[in-house]
Amino acid sequence: MSTVDDKLLAKLEKLSSLRIEDNDKEKIKSDLSQMLEFVNNLNEVDVSNVEATFSTISGGTPFREDVAVQNKEISDSILKNAPKGEDSYFVVPKIIE
Repeated sequence: MSTVDDKLLAKLEKLSSLRIEDNDKEKIKSDLSQMLEFVNNLNEVDVSNVEATFSTISGGTPFREDVAVQNKEISDSILKNAPKGEDSYFVVPKIIE
């Protein structure tokens, strides 16, 4: 099991784009260590006689017909929150030349 040290915490900060205050780092390292220890306990569980489960819903996932619906009121409601829209479409800056 990997230990949670300052180096790992710095990497997690960078990957998550979060900044952890210095006075919170020890508590977070402790919490993360406890989480890893808990998850590591799963390696000790014998599941060799357990059939794989793909869904917790009995009978599988219900399917529905995928039907496209055009509703001007819904489109207008969504686009009124957009920075820029035109003809029921979002207008975004061109990023590929």
